[in-house]
Amino acid sequence: MELRAELLKSIWYGFTALDLEKSGKVSKSQLKVLSHNLCTVLSIPHDPVALEEHFRDDDDGPVSSQGYMPYLTKYILDKVEEGAFNKENVDELCWTLTAKKNYRPDRSTTTVLPEKDAFRLWCLFNFLSEDKYPLVMVPDEVEYLLKKVCMAMSIELNCVELEDFTSQDVVQRNGFSVWGFLEMMNSGKITRGMDKDITSMAIEEIYREIVGDVLKEGYLWKKGQLRRNWKERWFTLRPSSLAYYSGEDRKECHGNITLDGNCCVEVLPDRDGKRCMFCLKTLSKTYEMSASDTKQRQEWTTAIQTAIRLSGNSAKRRLDKEEELQRLRALQEEREHKLAELEVLREAQKQAQVLQEQDEQKRREQHEQLHRTLEIQLREAEEARASMQAEMVLKEEEAERQKKRIHELEEMQKHLKEALQLEIKARMDEEAFRYAQTGLLAEEEEKMKALMALQEEQEEYIVKTQREKQELKQEMETKSRALDEAQRQLETVRANRYRVDQDVVAAQRKLRQASTNVKHWNVQMNRLMRPIGPGVCLLIIQFNPNNGWMAHLSIYLPRCTRCWLWREA
Repeated sequence: MELRAELLKSIWYGFTALDLEKSGKVSKSQLKVLSHNLCTVLSIPHDPVALEEHFRDDDDGPVSSQGYMPYLTKYILDKVEEGAFNKENVDELCWTLTAKKNYRPDRSTTTVLPEKDAFRLWCLFNFLSEDKYPLVMVPDEVEYLLKKVCMAMSIELNCVELEDFTSQDVVQRNGFSVWGFLEMMNSGKITRGMDKDITSMAIEEIYREIVGDVLKEGYLWKKGQLRRNWKERWFTLRPSSLAYYSGEDRKECHGNITLDGNCCVEVLPDRDGKRCMFCLKTLSKTYEMSASDTKQRQEWTTAIQTAIRLSGNSAKRRLDKEEELQRLRALQEEREHKLAELEVLREAQKQAQVLQEQDEQKRREQHEQLHRTLEIQLREAEEARASMQAEMVLKEEEAERQKKRIHELEEMQKHLKEALQLEIKARMDEEAFRYAQTGLLAEEEEKMKALMALQEEQEEYIVKTQREKQELKQEMETKSRALDEAQRQLETVRANRYRVDQDVVAAQRKLRQASTNVKHWNVQMNRLMRPIGPGVCLLIIQFNPNNGWMAHLSIYLPRCTRCWLWREA
């Protein structure tokens, strides 16, 4: 498949993703961005002036795909050089644009493929689809791709589930679109609950094999050319080259060995602590490598020999690919021819079915008309019968009502007789009760008079009692006031008595003091009772116990010139 055709498939998805209104037209500003990004990933210089010049007569309106195609061919695709860019970067750019618009899986389910796997399936779909737009795949090609994926996962393809998808009318008419294909893969019915890592590895393997044209990949130990030390590298074998990287992510490429008819591969004996060794000889260098086991060495040597053989037959290999594509196209055309014949048969069958339905409709209408006539006649007969039955029922109901009325009248007459007897008895009882009531009324009147007299006596007694109570209350108030006065006098007497008691106590205290003084002075007097010498003054003290006075008498004998007499309380 030519490189330009591969690029156009991816670019077509990017262009349609920018066509939001699905009118087949995209604005010039969006095409400028798309063109600039394409030039960047294709490693070619971008000329924005050329785009303006190309569409200078269409400044106001959008740009159609037919108008953009000449510019894309002349200014971008014609400048592309094979090997100067990474095709995967172009695919990633176009996938990013189209996935935002068209790829919206249900993330809540556990069977949804990772974004990287969906991208690789999208690339595989584009690689295997025909150069007809919109891009589709016939069910046979889808089955071929799914068989390879299932084989890589070591499971068998579930043909029943695949048949459910391929039997849909849209698929039968138009084939598989890439979004229908991804929806089928995300449903989990094809992978049947396999682990996502296993599914991812299988998809990557098929992607590398078909899109990347990889014959074999894996880790090998390689001996350096300068330091002669051994390092483990990730090798990728293609029909014309053997590249080795630092890891399986292939981010850092350490070398690329070109394969041609002058190269050969030989098995080496074990040495330097390495086993399962072999070497790849070119015209300029010899590369020594070591596999993990004998089986891996055999697989690698066989694959390298196949790549060397294919490198000399690249033109033949391209022709084989073209023949394979032609065969697939023939299969698709044959399938389309069969689908066209099937469509013609369907149209004929549809017309026959329409005629049959018309005849059936006429027969149905005649049958319905006859049925309606019979229904009308039957309805009239039923109505007449119902009318007669209703009339008989009415007469029976009338007779029943008359019979019931007679019975009710007889019952009423019986009840009237009983009521008359009861009324006579009630009148007699009423007369007796009236006589009894008259006696009771007379007796009640006598008792009422006695009660009135008793009530008058009671009222007089109450008045008398209230008057006595008022007098008693006044007497009690008088006695209360007298009692209060007596209590005040008693308090006064008690106070006077208390003062008298205090005076008595004071008098007694004074009396005791006076007695003490008498005793003291008696002692003093007794001491003084001795002979008085000449010129001696004699002091005489006399105490009167009646009035508490003491008399002090000083008597001087002739030699005394004066005497003193005083009283002291």
